Amino acid sequence: MQSRFRSDRGLTVRMTVTLFLLGLLYVAFMAALIVLLKSWVLVVVIAAAMLGAQYWFSDRIALFAMRGRVVEREEYPELHAVVDRLCAIADMPKPVVAVSEMDMPNAFATGRNPDNAVVCVTTGLLRRLDPAELEGVLAHELSHVAHKDVAVITIASFLGVIAGLIVRFAFYSQLFGGGRRDQNTAVVFAAVMGVSAAVYAISFLLIRALSRYRELAADRAAALLTGRPSALASALTKVSGDIARIPTKDLRTAQAFNAFYFTPALGSEPGIAHLFSTHPSLEQRLEQLGRISGELGEAATPGRAD
Repeated sequence: MQSRFRSDRGLTVRMTVTLFLLGLLYVAFMAALIVLLKSWVLVVVIAAAMLGAQYWFSDRIALFAMRGRVVEREEYPELHAVVDRLCAIADMPKPVVAVSEMDMPNAFATGRNPDNAVVCVTTGLLRRLDPAELEGVLAHELSHVAHKDVAVITIASFLGVIAGLIVRFAFYSQLFGGGRRDQNTAVVFAAVMGVSAAVYAISFLLIRALSRYRELAADRAAALLTGRPSALASALTKVSGDIARIPTKDLRTAQAFNAFYFTPALGSEPGIAHLFSTHPSLEQRLEQLGRISGELGEAATPGRAD
């Protein structure tokens, strides 16, 4: 079913190219592991099992990691009402609605397709935003579902996850068992670790490039669907400012899921994390929303909802 969220050709092209390049990288990675480990059955079985688990259970994994739970209409009637209204306007299936008991203001969407999706908001977000701002955030997350980029980012992140796990496994195996291995085994472990590290780095950069564009695409789609870019700009300003005041050490657990968040869980201290962020800068997002406000004839006032 085609939703009424405005299609984004640039996003579609980038998702296709990213998946193609990651597919090539995936094949090369599997081939290298098979050659090094001399067991194609082991490599294929483990990779297939992990990919299947991530694709089919990504929503449950994300909810569990973020302490989210599915909530019914009786418990959060206003939240359900906003989602119902946006889904009716967008002509798309209503996703499962969930709430995470976290004070960090944020939201995310996950799921393999629009018929099997979850939209989750934190209690911290619900406490801080007014209805218009909340509508803008939820429209942003629903656009990820409608454009199917949430499924693409889930699949795309798989290669980086498995490469990262192999690096850690090889490192700790060599660290704690190096004395019991011969030189040939040590060379194989070092080669596996090197290949995995290279694959992780490449997939990391490809995913960051796609993720930044998809966030801008979601902002555009949400602003055009609701017709209130200033409300989304206000939510962005408020949420980003509050997250920046949270100590970085308290955000580290949440940072693993930055690619899925409305706003990344980054502290106020500048550093390499900002340079390789999954999201464009706040200034870039507000500038785009300001342009859309002008196109729609709305008085854009970032930081304040009309």
